[in-house]
Amino acid sequence: MSISPSRAAAFEILLRIQTTDAYASELLHSSRFAKLSPADHGLLTELVMGVLRWRSVLDKHIAEHSSQSLAKFDLEVLTALRLGAYQLLFLDRIPTHAAVNESVELVKQARKRSAAGMVNAVLRKIKRGARDLNDNAHPEWLVERWTQIYGLDIAKQICAYDQAAPKTTIRIDNPALIEELEREGIHLQPGSFLAKAFVVEGNIARTRAFRERRLIIQDEASQMIALLVGKGNTVLDCCAAPGGKTRIMAEQNSDSIVVAMELHPPRAALLKKLVPNDNVRVIAADARHLPLNTTFDRVLMDAPCSGTGTLARNPEIKWRFKPEDISRLSVYQAEILSAAMSQVAVHGRVIYSTCSLEPEENEAVVEKVLAANPRFRVVECRDELQRLKENRELSDNFDSLLDGPYLRTIPGVHPTDGFFAAILERN
Repeated sequence: MSISPSRAAAFEILLRIQTTDAYASELLHSSRFAKLSPADHGLLTELVMGVLRWRSVLDKHIAEHSSQSLAKFDLEVLTALRLGAYQLLFLDRIPTHAAVNESVELVKQARKRSAAGMVNAVLRKIKRGARDLNDNAHPEWLVERWTQIYGLDIAKQICAYDQAAPKTTIRIDNPALIEELEREGIHLQPGSFLAKAFVVEGNIARTRAFRERRLIIQDEASQMIALLVGKGNTVLDCCAAPGGKTRIMAEQNSDSIVVAMELHPPRAALLKKLVPNDNVRVIAADARHLPLNTTFDRVLMDAPCSGTGTLARNPEIKWRFKPEDISRLSVYQAEILSAAMSQVAVHGRVIYSTCSLEPEENEAVVEKVLAANPRFRVVECRDELQRLKENRELSDNFDSLLDGPYLRTIPGVHPTDGFFAAILERN
């Protein structure tokens, strides 16, 4: 029996995610799967993201109908079971025989033929559609953390937001591009906060503008972080890949040189392609040891972080992230923020941001580094948001974005990823 291209690709991607540090979003848009038909690629995306979002719920149903513990399954067998269970429980339009038989065939082709009968039996015991969407599909320890930090109601909103596909958002600075996209059948709705942010209805990845890298997909909160940087004669982006914020900073500072730095040379090379602006200079370097002998008016430190504010977009993170990762990350973040501050000119600013919901990675890092750097002070994010409002770049309703002097977006509370930002100015 043959396996559909979408299921074979989903099986491959899910195995890659389990065995490497790869992200689903990158694999789904890789050249390897670019030749799939729109229908096949749509099903591929649904299968991969669905299994990752609902993995704990799928595992619960599999365990209920299996005589052995999930820990004893080979990864290939468990992955095939999850794929089959997701189709049975969540995708009403997929025939039962297709969900079951192709999962069995995946196991056989993965050279786990001895498990084929068990996979067939377990999946046939799972009742179609018999899932409870109120089941929590997050690690319990993470939900408990959010409940303690934000309260039960907001923790529920975060979890609910994470379980749905996020809206596709882009930034458009050219009215002619709006008309071009509409001619290609793309419908645009205004963003929630930013004048140049648009929510996309349609497959933006198949448009000419996207293929030519004249636009990129970027969450509205991510766009907002870049706009907080403001204007300077010299601008540094310390952890720049994949480049969405760099592009905005380059547009906002078209008469200035923007230095974009990325640790890994392959990602730096890709950054050059994704950010074609003439005023951008890309270098590969470690943000903790900046190879620069100059200072900058504006520095963005969008720090590597847990990414817990992006679980709707990157659901694999919630199964990788462990409690002990938080302290390790916060130490690293303090190191790179301190290094970034050493590159700030007098009266210049560094904007520290993460896409984490965890205070240890956010305000705790800022407070720790400020205590060791008395030359810097916190600038109220409200002042910069007011500036953006006066420039007609930001809507009036920005009060909910503020948490003391900081900017904070919370998935579910806001229709965006979760971001944190602090503005630090050198005296």
